[in-house]
Amino acid sequence: MKNTHPPPAWLKDAVFYQIYPQSFYDTNGDGIGDLPGIIAKLDYIQSLGVTALWLNPIFTSPFGDAGYDISDFYQVAPRYGTNRDLQRLCAEAHRRGMRVCLDLVAGHSSNQHPWFLASAKPEKNKYSDWYVWTDSAWTSETGAVRGCSERDGGYLPNFFCFQPALNYGHAKPDPKKKWQLPVTHPAVQAVRRELKNIMKFWLDLGADGFRVDMASSLVRGDADGAGLRELWRFYRQWLDRDYPEAVLISEWSNPRRAIGSGFDIDFMIHFNEPAYYKLLGTAWEAGGGVATQVFFDRQGRGDVAEFLSSYLRNFRATRGRGYISLPTGNHDFPRHSRGRAERDLRVIYAMLFTMPGVPFIYYGDEIGMKYLENLTSKEGSYQNRTGTRTPMQWDSARNAGFSTAPPAKLYLPVDGRAAAPTVARQERDPQSLLNLTRRLLVLRRRHPALGNTGDFRPVYAKKKSYPLVYERRLNGARCWVAVNPTNRPLQVTLPAVAGAEKLEALDADLTKRGTKTTLTMKPVSFGIWSVAGTRGSAH
Repeated sequence: MKNTHPPPAWLKDAVFYQIYPQSFYDTNGDGIGDLPGIIAKLDYIQSLGVTALWLNPIFTSPFGDAGYDISDFYQVAPRYGTNRDLQRLCAEAHRRGMRVCLDLVAGHSSNQHPWFLASAKPEKNKYSDWYVWTDSAWTSETGAVRGCSERDGGYLPNFFCFQPALNYGHAKPDPKKKWQLPVTHPAVQAVRRELKNIMKFWLDLGADGFRVDMASSLVRGDADGAGLRELWRFYRQWLDRDYPEAVLISEWSNPRRAIGSGFDIDFMIHFNEPAYYKLLGTAWEAGGGVATQVFFDRQGRGDVAEFLSSYLRNFRATRGRGYISLPTGNHDFPRHSRGRAERDLRVIYAMLFTMPGVPFIYYGDEIGMKYLENLTSKEGSYQNRTGTRTPMQWDSARNAGFSTAPPAKLYLPVDGRAAAPTVARQERDPQSLLNLTRRLLVLRRRHPALGNTGDFRPVYAKKKSYPLVYERRLNGARCWVAVNPTNRPLQVTLPAVAGAEKLEALDADLTKRGTKTTLTMKPVSFGIWSVAGTRGSAH
């Protein structure tokens, strides 16, 4: 059964900006970003061409995992402000025609949450089965945390040991493991209703939807995904009835399953589906450099066919029913600036901002913030994540304009290099990465073929070869995009066109001679054209 839910209409031209709130802008001088800081920067965010925000978790937490360990789902953490501040943020965003989406940590809580503290008691109570507990402390279940409470059992965590998994049931409980509850169990149904209550609370306060953390992890033992589909369609049907403009965004990285389960957007990122990794890598290896065997590699060792195989399969399965996002990055993997120069980022953004689906910009990527190496773990960031969560770089003032606090009090250190990119410096330079980002998003609005809903087809995409050329098309209008991430010049012959108007380019030309169209590209280059009279394909 396919999901028949139509995504909210406002997603047709949406562009999201992801904010890691503790690192964005600090207004009270405590060294940690806050909600008033986001409000203060809304005009800047809007100037990028952004229409919606996604905020990483802002709720009360002991912050063992940067707020993904929630101890009160109904309160903004004091370090960020108050519920009233969030309400004001939503109102100010709406006044500008922008939306605000929150991070919904659906699968687990903190082990300091009152629900879990009650669940961990030896006496049977309302919350005993709200978490996934084995029937004995001696039960050797993979991953179970045992001996941490008076309850005779071990609980299953979702990620770190202090993030006990909420119980959405087992799709097919093992009869030999009586502690595995079916999805119809009253306690499981109570957890399901509570998540609905949480969503309703924040939607009523002014939020416009949610990005769901670990969206594919809730129902256990669900090999065919039927349990997850039923769960998320339950929420989707409720939202369609009571909050039809609310959006659901999944951290699933399997668009066919996620959108088929009721989500509006799914990220194609660094797990489950290989497409994003094959395109950009995540810089997890190669000694901190760019991962090998990815398409965006100056040595030209990637294979775009590996990306397209996965991407096209998902695109064709979800088109018209939801959106795929290829984000510029996020809080969980190193920035793409790691091991790359700014010119590389220009070519990457030329592609990411001209692909179908909904663009997501991770804060600071628009100015090319660097991944900072060798930082000590902060709130569970550990290896590879800390350096991508550092403070936003606004100007040349103290702490790059992020905070007036003494440097030692900052949530994380700022990039202290004299050449570190800042918003203020790039605002003054028409050719900056910041202004390229703006121009690309303007093109996306002015040429709907380049937008969220246009069709996509490869024009030149040969196995283990460069460049990549693809066509975006909508209502008879056509655009071609070409990217050459390698350090060598390229020239290829493409299908004939009657005419081509250059929209934006970096050392790339499209010329017509008779019945041939020749694409000439210098090393690390891109081009975007509006074309007329194309026919055929060279892939």
